[in-house]
Amino acid sequence: MSATPLSTSGLLNSARWRRSSRSTGMNNCVETAALGGGGLLAVRDSKRTDGPAVLFTRPAWNGFLASVRADVDVLA
Repeated sequence: MSATPLSTSGLLNSARWRRSSRSTGMNNCVETAALGGGGLLAVRDSKRTDGPAVLFTRPAWNGFLASVRADVDVLA
């Protein structure tokens, strides 16, 4: 199996990033951006806006959020 690398540098630079609504304003949160047309969501550390981003498909991101929310409910 082979894969073609996805060039995202232009997409990440021009993305409209949104900070977590749970941010305390101390840059200890994540930012997300929908990447044009490809159905991908980028996630990055708000302290490293020029650093790397993790890319998720929408179903993968929704599954990740569901898992986190389930763990939070267990801990509450």
